[in-house]
Parts: sequence; structure tokens; C-alpha cells
Amino acid sequence: MQKRKLGKSNLEVSALGLGCMGMSFSYGAPKDKQEMVALLRAAVERGITFFDTAEVYGPFTNEELLGEALSPFRGKVVIATKFGFSLNPDGSPGWQGLNSRPERIKQVAEDSLKRLKIDAIDLFYQHRVDLDVPIEDVAGAVKDLIQAGKVKHFGLSEAAAKTIRRAYAVQPVTAVQSEYSLWTRGPEAEVLPTLEELGIGFVPYSPLGKGFLTGKMDASTTFASNDFRSTLPRFTPEALKANQALVDLLSRIAAEKKAAPAQIALAWLLAQKPWIVPIPGTTKLHRLEENIGATEIELSTEDLHEIQSAAAEIKVEGARYPEAIEKLTGR
Repeated sequence: MQKRKLGKSNLEVSALGLGCMGMSFSYGAPKDKQEMVALLRAAVERGITFFDTAEVYGPFTNEELLGEALSPFRGKVVIATKFGFSLNPDGSPGWQGLNSRPERIKQVAEDSLKRLKIDAIDLFYQHRVDLDVPIEDVAGAVKDLIQAGKVKHFGLSEAAAKTIRRAYAVQPVTAVQSEYSLWTRGPEAEVLPTLEELGIGFVPYSPLGKGFLTGKMDASTTFASNDFRSTLPRFTPEALKANQALVDLLSRIAAEKKAAPAQIALAWLLAQKPWIVPIPGTTKLHRLEENIGATEIELSTEDLHEIQSAAAEIKVEGARYPEAIEKLTGR
């Protein structure tokens, strides 16, 4: 497995990370814990050193899963987790609202350290920008945690370029995590140039379009009520049908390369910048191995030009999220 550095921070991780949310949260019922422990350890054996979680995934159960699964590899893997929500008092899934007040950030850090069974959080992201708390105060709270040795690196998720700059002025930002893939190109306009200028790494989540870019869905695909894709405008039958052209493009390139569409989607991301580290999620070993295979695929300048030209002709239908959640992004 190749390694990459997240910006100029020298935080070195595997070129591909593993998004762990779906093991406990959002994509239907939580998966069997022991099966997921085995999958996480299989990922380490195959060279993955970068794992992504958050207190809200469950809540808490995803961090606990990683704490158990990765404890034998302490010091050899990088675990990223997140703060930024007020959770439901009864512990039920979901959240009450945003909360990035400094005292809340510091409490989340203490609790996450216990669940993850680690001495310091490798990368601590603000999950969503909280307009009620100045980003300078957020960065200052994380700076305090870094100085106390409880956090190593500061990250932001779904933040706008101007917010990234304001945070960076208080505490250098190591990585920004936002949705980015062939069907979500928003970060290209302002965020990626800002990250390049400041020397910040970029971690695309949902790099396979929440499963759509694998080519395993079509307009007839249905989602259970406990699968959050059932609420997403981009996963209506009409949108799935309209967006099929993107999958057809990936499938065509994949056939030429004797690869899977998902591998081309990931290889395209890896080819954009050397400081981009996608974090596809999966709960299946064969999909994990398929995703890892993307790091071996070389896309030529001609391949990339062909993908860019064809993708530019395709208009993606449907918003990423329902309006109430969409408005929490890009702030």
C-alpha cells in the first residue's frame, strides 16, 4: 500500500483510508460487531492505516468498535474522529443540533479517548461548522487539546474556504474532509485551491457516491427506511436513472483497464492531487480488497482528459442531502 502525507503536516497515512460509519450507522441495521472487528483487522493486514469514525456514529458504538478492533495496532494506525453535535439525551441515533462550544469539544475529546482506547486522538475534525460559535474559538479549543497532548492534528469537515482560512490562522489545519467524487465536484471551485495554498490535506468521504458509482444500483434499486439514502434526493428512482450516465462512463473506462467501476472512481480521485486520501466505506471484505486495488491503477493523462470531458457533459440530478442537512455544509 502506498503512503500519502496530508498536506505539509507530515501526517502520513495509507493512500486509501477506511470510512467506518456504515458498520454501525446510517446504512440499515448495525452490522455484526465481531464480523466488523475482523474486517477492520483485515484492513490493517492489507496496509490500511487510516480509519474514520465519529461520536455521532451510533452514537458511540462506532468509536467503541474501532477501540476494540484496533487496540492491537496502537501506534501503527491513524484514527480520525469528530465533534460538533449535541446528541439525543436518550442515546438514540441522530442529534439535536450543532454544538461546537469549547467546553463541549473538550468533553467529546475525553469521551472519545476512552472509547477509542488511545492516549491521543490522531485527527480531530469539527464535523460541521457551527455558526453560533466563532471558528476561532473552535480552533482555540482544539489548540488547547493539542498542547495538552490529547489531540495531534486538527481537521474541518464540509467547511468553506473562508472558514478554513480563519481556523488556520489560530491553529494549523492538517486535513479537510468533504464529500468529493465524480458526481460531487463542489470542492474544486474554492476549497481545493485553498488547501493547496495552505498545505492542507484533503479527505474525500463518499468517494463512491454512497455506493452509486460502484455500478450496483439502477432506477429500480430500493432502500430500507433505516438506510439514510432513502431520504436523499439523489437516490430517488428518477435521479438514479438520470445519473446512470456517470456509471456508464466509469464502466467504459473500467472495461478498458480490466477493472471495476469503483476502482476507476477511486483512481480518478487519487490522480487529482498527491495529498488527497479518499475514505471509501464498506462492510464486506471483497469490496475492501476491490477498493484497495484502485491504488494500483494508473490513469494516463489521456484517460483523465477523457473522463473530465465526458463528465463535463453530464448534469448530475438531485441534491446531496435534504435541505435541512444541506444547509449545514459549505459554511
